[in-house]
This record gives sequence, C-alpha cells and structure tokens, in this order.
Amino acid sequence: MLNLKSFGSNPTPLDAVIIDLDGTMVDTLGDFAEALNRMLGDLELPPIAAQHIERMVGKGSEHLLRSVLNHVLEHMGKAPTAIEIEALYAHAWPSYQRHYLAINGHYARVYPGVEAGLQALRHAGLRLACLTNKPTSFALPLLRAKGLEGYFEQVFGGDSFDKKKPDPLPLLKTCEALQTAPARTLMVGDSSNDAQAARAAGCPVVLVTYGYNHGLPAQAVDADGYVASLELLLA
Repeated sequence: MLNLKSFGSNPTPLDAVIIDLDGTMVDTLGDFAEALNRMLGDLELPPIAAQHIERMVGKGSEHLLRSVLNHVLEHMGKAPTAIEIEALYAHAWPSYQRHYLAINGHYARVYPGVEAGLQALRHAGLRLACLTNKPTSFALPLLRAKGLEGYFEQVFGGDSFDKKKPDPLPLLKTCEALQTAPARTLMVGDSSNDAQAARAAGCPVVLVTYGYNHGLPAQAVDADGYVASLELLLA
C-alpha cells in the first residue's frame, strides 16, 4: 500500500487515489486558449492571451467564461455589470462548448511522467478515479484522446455533483463511489481548489508543482506533499 511517510506526514496506508485532470495530468492551456478565442471571435470581442487564461483555470467552465468576458471587457475600457456579463454569457457558453468539443485535446499534451505514474499506482493495487471541475462531456473525450481513460474506475466532472471543488462534496461522493474511506484516499491535484476540498473532506492531499494554481506556486498551498511528477508519488 502507498503511504504518505515520504511526504513528511504520519504514515497512513491508502487504498485509492483521486486525480485532477487539467494542470495535473494534461496541460490543456492550449485547448482553452483556442476555444476561448474562437468564442470571443463569435462575440466580436478581442482575443485573450494564454497567460491571463492560466490564472482563471480550475473552478469550472462557467467561472472561466465569466472571468474571460470580464477581463476582455475591462481591457476594452469598460466596467461591465453582472447583468451585462450574464447577457454575454448566454451567448458565450454554447459557442465555447461547440468550439471546445471540436478541438478537445488537439492543443493539449500529457505531462511527462503521468502515464508511468498511473501505471505504477495501478500496479500497486490502488483504485483510481479522475475528479475534475471540467464538464464531464469535455473530460471523457480528453482522457480517451490522450489514452488515459482506461486507468480510471470512475471519472467525474464539474457537473457530476451539486457542487464543485473546493467544496468537499465531489471528493466525498467519489470516495463513496470507490467504496473507500476519505482518510485512506489520496487527492492529487495542482491547485488550492484540490487542497481545500481534500482538507474539508478529510482526504490527504499532494500537489504537483507544474500546474496552474491560479498563477501561484503550489508550495504556497497547505498540502501533505508536493511532487514534480506523478512518477514520484511512489518514489
């Protein structure tokens, strides 16, 4: 069994691992930039640079779209109201969904060490689930396109439950689906959303150091450990 002694916490045997998707297993920033800029073009709005998008990723597509719309309008010299953002969002969401599904995975890459790490976790007898704030209709095709879907017993998206990370509900529901106790189920992610959800659910948590985390260093987030590659979880 995997335990957390290598991360400096009390040795706790684990039965399962829940793994985030964007910024943890797959670098999807290119997909986001392409789909969002196609959407902005449909709305006759100027494009947004990838470095701005990176800080907005992680809280679900709805939050991402609203953040992008607000950013673009502010940089046009406007001060959009919530009502104006929602009016634009009504047109933005179907456009974004269409474009994202069309290019899903085309501009994304699997991070080094991910497949080797997943293979090692499975070989160690651990049950695996993917839990992301990305809509399930986006997450499943991406995992399939990148050859990662077969590693997971369960895949849950941001629309699978009533709440998204950083709320603990998705982790608790995923543990329930895996039939594992939260204290024996490791959360692996790249951001404070993953860490906060894990802490509230009673799951241990390890963060990768190469992800998004809203543009801030992962090491600034309270977690049980930090790794530069999924391969190092069992090192």
